[in-house]
Amino acid sequence: MSGETAFIASLRHLATHPAARGLNDDAAVIEIGGDEIVVTHDTMVEGVHWLPGQDMADVAWKLVAVNLSDLAAKGAQPIGVLLGHMLGSDDARFVEGLGEVLTAYGVPLLGGDTVSGGPPRTLGLTALGRATSLPVPSRNGARAGEAVWMCGTVGAAMMGFEALRDGTGEDSQAYRRPCPLLAEGQRLAPMISAMMDVSDGLLLDCARMCNASGVTIDLAPASVAIAAPEHRRADALRWGDDYALLFTISPGLQPPVPAVRIGEVLPRGDAALLLDGTPPADDTPLGYLHRA
Repeated sequence: MSGETAFIASLRHLATHPAARGLNDDAAVIEIGGDEIVVTHDTMVEGVHWLPGQDMADVAWKLVAVNLSDLAAKGAQPIGVLLGHMLGSDDARFVEGLGEVLTAYGVPLLGGDTVSGGPPRTLGLTALGRATSLPVPSRNGARAGEAVWMCGTVGAAMMGFEALRDGTGEDSQAYRRPCPLLAEGQRLAPMISAMMDVSDGLLLDCARMCNASGVTIDLAPASVAIAAPEHRRADALRWGDDYALLFTISPGLQPPVPAVRIGEVLPRGDAALLLDGTPPADDTPLGYLHRA
C-alpha cells in the first residue's frame, strides 16, 4: 500500500455510514434536522501544495478556496470553516489572507486547532455547507447517453505555478488564489446527474467519475477550454489546481452557466476513459496522485 488510491481503498470497509458515500465522493453528506449538511476536509503541505517561501496570505486563501470548491461541486451554501494550523514565522500574513478569503465569500471561521511542528508545514481546513438542491450531487450519477460538460478552464494554475516558481513576473493569480465556483455549482445542482470539481487533473478526475458511476467517458481533448498556450494542451489536461466543475447532463439540456461540452458518457467498456475514442497511453499519468 504505497499510494493514495490504495490507501483510500483500504479505508472503505471502515466508512460504512451512508454519509461517507463509500469514500467515492468529494465530501460527506449528513442529514441533520431536515437539512443536508455537506462536510469536506482538505490538507495542504509546504513544498507540495505551495512553494517554500510563498506569501502565507496566498496560502491561507488557497486553503479555504479548495475546500469551498468541494462545496461548490455539491451545490452547497457555505456555513463555516474549522482551521487546523501549524505555527510558523509568518502567521500574521496567514491571518491577513484568511480574513480576505473569508470576507470575499462571506464564510465565518468557527474554530479549529493550533499546533507546532515541521518542517514542512502542514495545514488543514474543514468546511461545512448546506445543500441547496436535493438529491445532493455526487460523482456516481453519470449515465450512458448523457453529455459531459465543464464550467471553467484548465491550465491557468499550471501557468501560474511556473511563473511563480521561475520568478518571471507573469500572472500567477490562478495558482495562488483560485476561485471556487460556488454560484455556478448551486445553479447546476438541480439539473446535473453527476458533478465534481477538477482538482487533480481533468483526465484523472474524469476517470474517477467513470469509476464511481460505472461508465466510460469519451472525452474530446480539443473541445476543452484551456487557459494555456495550445502546445501545452496535453499538460493542461493533466495538471490540477484549476477547480473547474465537471458535470454530466441529459443531451438535450443546456447548462444555465457558461460551460463547454467536452465529451459523452458511454456504457462501461474495457477502459474508463477514452480520448477521441482511444484509451490514453499507459505510460503517461492522468493527473496528480499522492504517493508514499
